[in-house]
Amino acid sequence: MSQTLNASTLLAVPMAPLVGAILAGILGTQFGGNWIGRRMSHSLTILGVLLSFVLSAMTLVSVAFDGARFNETLYTWMVVGGLKMEIGFLVDGLTAMMMCVVTFVSLMVHLYTVGYMEEDEGYNRFFAYISLFTFAMLMLVMSNNLLQLFFGWEAVGLVSYLLIGFWFNKPTAIFANMKAFLVNRVGDFGFILGIGLIVAYAGSLNYAEVFAKSGELAKIGFPGTDWLLVTVICICLFIGAMGKSAQFPLHVWLPDSMEGPTPISALIHAATMVTAGIFMVARMSPLFELSDTALNFVMVIGAITALFMGFLGIIQNDIKRVVAYSTLSQLGYMTVALGASAYSVAVFHLMTHAFFKALLFLAAGSVIMGVHHNQDIRWMGGLRRYMPITWITALLGSLALIGTPLFSGFYSKDEIIMAVHASTLPGAGFAYFAVLAGVFITAFYSFRMYFLVFHGKPRFDQNPDAHQHAHDAGHHDDGHAHGHHAADPHAPHESPWVVTLPLVLLAIPSVLIGFITIQPMLFGDFFKDAIFVNLELHKAMDALREEFHGPLQMALHGLSAAPFWLALAGVASAYYLYMVNPALPAAMKVRVQPLYTLLENKYYMDWFNENVLARGARALGTGLWKGGDQAVIDGVLVNGAWKLVAWVAGVARRAQTGYLYHYALAMILGVFVLMTYFVWLK
Repeated sequence: MSQTLNASTLLAVPMAPLVGAILAGILGTQFGGNWIGRRMSHSLTILGVLLSFVLSAMTLVSVAFDGARFNETLYTWMVVGGLKMEIGFLVDGLTAMMMCVVTFVSLMVHLYTVGYMEEDEGYNRFFAYISLFTFAMLMLVMSNNLLQLFFGWEAVGLVSYLLIGFWFNKPTAIFANMKAFLVNRVGDFGFILGIGLIVAYAGSLNYAEVFAKSGELAKIGFPGTDWLLVTVICICLFIGAMGKSAQFPLHVWLPDSMEGPTPISALIHAATMVTAGIFMVARMSPLFELSDTALNFVMVIGAITALFMGFLGIIQNDIKRVVAYSTLSQLGYMTVALGASAYSVAVFHLMTHAFFKALLFLAAGSVIMGVHHNQDIRWMGGLRRYMPITWITALLGSLALIGTPLFSGFYSKDEIIMAVHASTLPGAGFAYFAVLAGVFITAFYSFRMYFLVFHGKPRFDQNPDAHQHAHDAGHHDDGHAHGHHAADPHAPHESPWVVTLPLVLLAIPSVLIGFITIQPMLFGDFFKDAIFVNLELHKAMDALREEFHGPLQMALHGLSAAPFWLALAGVASAYYLYMVNPALPAAMKVRVQPLYTLLENKYYMDWFNENVLARGARALGTGLWKGGDQAVIDGVLVNGAWKLVAWVAGVARRAQTGYLYHYALAMILGVFVLMTYFVWLK
């Protein structure tokens, strides 16, 4: 029997992190007089997120086992005509799952930050930001209307700007946060156009009311074109998702966002900002199911992102950037699943990916701390002897990422591949090739990083910049100026427990969560009233249901399937190239130098954006300013008008002599002209 959740309890979920953010951000900073210290700041924010997680877990239990639901307006901001602008919550299986993922990963990041940012001057400010970020994401996923969704959408973008540029004295960080802000504005322009079209034709911002009119929207053509209105709406909405979820070609901001501290890399790129687009498309499934054109567009963009962003991960030497390009590729997988109408599979991969990707980012931060701020994997090696906890958790995260049977990533990634294979959309063939090839590529670059960091001979003393780390890193290389120093200044060390505990806690769901939840989430009733699929037209989920015979049987079958052997080939190739024959990659680089240059320059997308789009926009703006504003508006309309009036006045002034005989002569001449004119007409 369905139960109704308590509104006050649900309201406390986003409000607890917000209160913590306000207290730490005001009372814990110079702005508020530094009334509370570091311990109180991190205690308040951690307590707020912990409370939020506990309440979210309780909500998930009620939703999953008791059938509890909630869809109510809590506050009406204004009514314009018949359009209501409200704040309200919609809690179903999709929302409850997202609430738990966001709060759990955020809690782990908060704990991790206590150790990672220990000596940073902006310690309290950082806790305020990440807690505020959690509030914004919770408001986004809990919304029951497009207005609140857009508020959360923009709020996570704003706070990500603050977090990426956290070290505001670092030029590269300022460039990165401005880049993220501008690229997301491009996507957000499409997003708000989509919302505007929904309001114009459906007359409502409420999800339930909009979905109730989806049948009517499907019959309306977009004025002046042969396109359906719903196709245009869905593509506009997805353009917003392309910006937030970093899909090609709006992906360029995400790798540069590594300029921020590692904890926010885990928070932004694992469970919050980049997953907002995936969540939004899944939530809007009743609209997307009405347009195969939009779904095909979604699938192709996701396939391009999954494949070509994976290629870029192969040549990265910065440990955080390898993980960042992995995030891009996995977001492409999620988007492909959305295009195949396997929305539940997409959000299932969103959930599993959140745990193992947060684990990999935090493990990368632990490595950076352990090797005294070195981020270049070429100057690491042999760390498993020095950092055993970081090593084993990073290995578990890597195995989950490449889709090893029984690990969480296996269940979600294999289901995506099968869903694409079952799709009948025109782009399904290319997408299937992309996700299959991506399996090998993901395994290769993931274990390239793993082997170079944790195995082989230590290379710390070979780093040409090693002598500069202590001077240059401080709070601005990757954030943490940890106080621990071994006798050997270059010897690595394991991170403190406050850093390793979140790694262990994230490793557990990275291994188990897929096995436990695949049955109810994909083939049960967990998403029954949250996600809509037209099974008559889009049969991918039916095909998956026919092939599924339990998580254990799926894992056993996976041992003989193509993705497993492709992943194994990727791991073996990485081992041979970087452990057995490390001279071969350099020789191969010489042979394929043009291809390497293309990848090193990231397909020249940044060059194109900076030299063509940015300069073109600047030239256009300058032309409009000088040609339009100065020449036409100021020169012709404003200055030209007064000059014309002055000239006319000057001519008229000459006729006003003040002599009576001049006026009499003019009258006589005028009469003569009129008489001559009328005689000539006769």
